[in-house]
Amino acid sequence: MKSQNKLARKKRISQNIAFGIFTAISYAIVALLFVILAFIVVKGIGVISWEFITAMPSNGMTEGGIYPAIIGTLCLVLASMIFAFPVGVFAAIYMNEYVKDGWIKKIIKQMTNNLAGVPSIVFGLFGMSLFVNKLGFGDSILAGGLTLGLLVLPVVIRTTEESLKAVDSTFRHASLGLGASKWQTTSKVVLPIAFPNIITGLILSIGRVSGETAPILFTVAAYFLPKLPSSIFDQAMALPYHLYVIATSGTNIEKSRAMAYGTALILIIIVLISNLLANALRKYYGKKVKMN
Repeated sequence: MKSQNKLARKKRISQNIAFGIFTAISYAIVALLFVILAFIVVKGIGVISWEFITAMPSNGMTEGGIYPAIIGTLCLVLASMIFAFPVGVFAAIYMNEYVKDGWIKKIIKQMTNNLAGVPSIVFGLFGMSLFVNKLGFGDSILAGGLTLGLLVLPVVIRTTEESLKAVDSTFRHASLGLGASKWQTTSKVVLPIAFPNIITGLILSIGRVSGETAPILFTVAAYFLPKLPSSIFDQAMALPYHLYVIATSGTNIEKSRAMAYGTALILIIIVLISNLLANALRKYYGKKVKMN
């Protein structure tokens, strides 16, 4: 009896130690995030003003604002999501709902995983070769958006696939048993249930696309372009590249560095707002699923 109590006590101690370590690591990660955010806010808040947000850059980007870079970033995010989100969702539906387990499915999954591990600068070189030169899009929002869409395509595919797997198979069996076709079951039953979780892939993709520099460097980003793009075939400024340029090549080092922190803060705010909107969309569809 004593040995059993000792063993149970040791298990509880080990469990408490493990939970304590995991809790400490979790809080440390959250604390690190707040430290980074606080650092950017403290360094960049002094630069933020209405003129900084709405004005055109001037004097080698050491004066004026970052309005073209903000609009360019939003255009690139929108263009990449218009391409990556539907393509990724339909690819995941095909893999999870239609392809049977076997070597074909394994190859597709392996290729998707490999694509996710390709460095972003390689995507930039590929986008320049295919979209800019081969297809003749030139340095444009279209070329940059397609390149960024390819970059985040594996993220959309994997998150969508996991969301579809989480849907209970009894829903599929019930729908098929009532005479619905495979596509009707997928589109009317499975996809609406999984859609709130699929939005997670959209959130992650927006965050990554917003901060990428290497792909847009080869396909769309302009060094100094104090005007707004008029079509998807125009070049555009973008916040990540703008941040890099003013942080590394400014003539007035102190002023350029302050503007760099301000640009970083605006970029973080844009990503935060995008994530909040996507989360609101996820909650909206989640409520609709529960009501139905």
